[in-house]
Amino acid sequence: MSVRLHERTEQASKVATNGHVATPPLESGDRLSRAEFERRYHIHSEIKKAELIEGEVYVASPVHVKKHGNPHFDLIGWLATYRAATPGVVGSDNATVRLDLENEPQPDILLRLEADLGGKSYITEDDYLEGAPELIVEVAASSASYDMNKKKRMYARNGVQEYLVAQAYELRVDWFVLREGVYVALQPDDKGILRSEVFPGLWLPQEAVWQGNLRKMLAVLQEGLASTEHADFVKTLEQK
Repeated sequence: MSVRLHERTEQASKVATNGHVATPPLESGDRLSRAEFERRYHIHSEIKKAELIEGEVYVASPVHVKKHGNPHFDLIGWLATYRAATPGVVGSDNATVRLDLENEPQPDILLRLEADLGGKSYITEDDYLEGAPELIVEVAASSASYDMNKKKRMYARNGVQEYLVAQAYELRVDWFVLREGVYVALQPDDKGILRSEVFPGLWLPQEAVWQGNLRKMLAVLQEGLASTEHADFVKTLEQK
C-alpha cells in the first residue's frame, strides 16, 4: 500500500465521537472481509500478528519460549540452510499471505519457489504475498488448535502443496502433502526422517525438533542436500 493510500485509509477509518477520535477494533472473533481486515490491521500498528481465517479474525497471544520461540528459531535455520543450497527457493518469517477473499494468514514460516520457476505465489506491489506458497510451517499449541483444523483445511483448499505442523503439547511433528485436494501425512523412513516431495533433499528428523537438536536437524539436511534427488532438482531449476 502506498503512503498516500495508507494515509487516506487511516483518515477514512477515524470516527469523531464526543470530540475524540476512535478507530474500529481488531479482535479475535471478529467476522470481517479481507479488505476490512487489512484496513483495521494497518490502523492498529500495536498488533504484531493477526490473521483472517475463513472470514474470522485471530489475534496472536504472547509467545512462549520453549513451546514456540525455540522450535520456530530452529526450523527457520533448517529452512534457511536449504534455501542457501537451492537456487530459486525463497522463504519468509511471519509474512502476510493473501490466499483468497476470506483468508489472509500470517504463517510462522514459509518456503516457496520464485514465480518464474513455477511457483504459485508472487510479491505484490504493496509488498505482500499473493497466492499459495509451496510449503507452510506452523508451530502450534496442540492438535486441537486452529492450525490443525481451520487452517489446515484452508491451506489445502488454496493449493498449499505441503504443510508442516510442530505441535507443542504432543511434542510431535506432522508433515502433510496435498494429493487430489486432500492432505495426506508423509511417513518417516526407518530412521524417523521425513522427506519433502515438493522440495527434494529437504529432510527432517522428526524427534530432533522438540529435542531442540538443531545440530542433528542440520546434519540430516546435509545428507539430503548431498542426495542425487537434490542435485537433479537444482539442475532443473538452473535450466529454467
